[in-house]
Amino acid sequence: MQPLELEIKELIISALSLEDIGPNDIDAAAPLFGEGLGLDSIDALELGLALQKRYGVTLSADSQETRQHFASVNALANFVAAQRS
Repeated sequence: MQPLELEIKELIISALSLEDIGPNDIDAAAPLFGEGLGLDSIDALELGLALQKRYGVTLSADSQETRQHFASVNALANFVAAQRS
């Protein structure tokens, strides 16, 4: 597991108070919404704010690109890495 993916998994768990799961329980390629982790739109807002605070990334709530970035942990890690460079 890559360090950034692990950081994002830990951020998801802490930001959303997911006490019953650990980073290893989250499949980095699984969808975050719907059938995967089962997050909803409120979770998306909270996670977006946590990502902005932690990594200084900017996200547009209504953008199709943002939906793609939130597709999975892998997608979020790629987005954060691209914003950093």
